[in-house]
Amino acid sequence: MTARARALRSAWPQYLAISPFYLLFTVFLLGPTLFSLYLAFHRWDGIGEMQYVGLDQFRFLIEDQTFWLSVRNTLIIWVLSTVPMLLLALVLAALLNSTKRLVGFYRVALFIPNITSVVAVAIVFGALFATNSGLVNITLQGIGLPGVPWLTDPWAIKIVIAMLMTWQWTGYNALIYLAGMQSIPSELYEAAKIDGAGPVRAFFSVTVPMLRPIILFTVVVSTITGMQSFTEPQVLFGNNSAVNANSGGPGQAGLTMVLYFYRTAFGQNDYGYGAAIAWAVFLIVMVFTILNWRLVQRRAD
Repeated sequence: MTARARALRSAWPQYLAISPFYLLFTVFLLGPTLFSLYLAFHRWDGIGEMQYVGLDQFRFLIEDQTFWLSVRNTLIIWVLSTVPMLLLALVLAALLNSTKRLVGFYRVALFIPNITSVVAVAIVFGALFATNSGLVNITLQGIGLPGVPWLTDPWAIKIVIAMLMTWQWTGYNALIYLAGMQSIPSELYEAAKIDGAGPVRAFFSVTVPMLRPIILFTVVVSTITGMQSFTEPQVLFGNNSAVNANSGGPGQAGLTMVLYFYRTAFGQNDYGYGAAIAWAVFLIVMVFTILNWRLVQRRAD
């Protein structure tokens, strides 16, 4: 028996201990992923025989105007939600870092939106932004401003979805920034104070530069999660058959890429084309993630 074989034999309890993870990973993640790639080259309704179509699904995808509409919607919602969300999270973290009382309460309050059911929050947002009976429009009209068709206007729909995502993830990112701020050596702030820097100057000259790796992490994670938005438009508009069932609201203004994939695969039973959409979404998310990572990293350098 060779030394390598003896080493493997002596370590079999450790391999056995970690084997459940790899078995579950293979069955529930790797296997379906490879099968979706196989499906993307076939036409299949989930019941009948698969028909090999080569690259036809991808050729149709390039000419599919609804797919490109979903890409535009996703990018707009992602920008409207990610930029204010990260800026607001940074400000909240700075305020919380300077707070001495009720710190634990504020941390819990910031994290609650992230653990609240997205479905429940979307239903509440749908009620708040209802055109005729929503609290937001009632408040606007109460101070003399006209009501806004939040759930019927194309841009208002995107803003509502973006606000929902911002509300859900701002506290989560603020706590990540707070953890980073608390690891910055206090000597840097003392040196900045000796040099005459005020709180604002110290924030931009010390805090933000020291947080750049964490900012890079939050930008990458926000890009990945923001461009896979699905539950928000699905719950807000999915059951509204009076306008356009499962299509992201009037004019498909809230139709995101993942929602379009879901509608195609599980609403129209076109699993082959749905798989092609899923792989296109994967490539788009990967490209934007790499671009954001390179952009933020270059500024950090």
